[in-house]
Amino acid sequence: MNETILKNHPTLERATLGGGCFWCLEAVYQQISGVSAVVSGYAGGGMPNPDYESVCSGQTGHAEIVDVYFDPTVVSYRDLLEIFFVIHDPTTLNYQGNDHGTQYRSVMFYADDSQKQLFEAAIDRARDLWSGQIVTELSPATEFWVGEEYHQDFFAKNPLQGYCNAVVAPKMAKVRKAFTGYLKP
Repeated sequence: MNETILKNHPTLERATLGGGCFWCLEAVYQQISGVSAVVSGYAGGGMPNPDYESVCSGQTGHAEIVDVYFDPTVVSYRDLLEIFFVIHDPTTLNYQGNDHGTQYRSVMFYADDSQKQLFEAAIDRARDLWSGQIVTELSPATEFWVGEEYHQDFFAKNPLQGYCNAVVAPKMAKVRKAFTGYLKP
């Protein structure tokens, strides 16, 4: 699925990010101009083809992540990563809000040295936004496992679900307020 997106749209770039529950990241990035697709899934673990239950057990080592596909002529890496560091707390190790476990860690998976440098620069800039130590993991890209279909477009399909109301919607509102110029029409 993910390679098909890049094959069909060779000018798109991809950023693989984890910052807590993938439902939040997915919903936020879907509202940003220049973002063509956001795919929720898992990376960073040792078990092949993990499922949600096994990842949530904490035994696989995977993080809940999103692949963000974007047009860099519309929205830059710098802008996407600024949003990333505003919508989650990169100073908390292995949790975001009430979500606890290694699957919720703050993580950036880089595809090459150039992307690694962009991510390192974003982490440096994030130090000015947060008072605590940034614990965001920076790791080479690993196998990306697409999450189950019911996780894709979760907020759009379940806007009245409790977690969506309590956690996802406020993050979306925060981004709409702070990044008005980046929103899709």
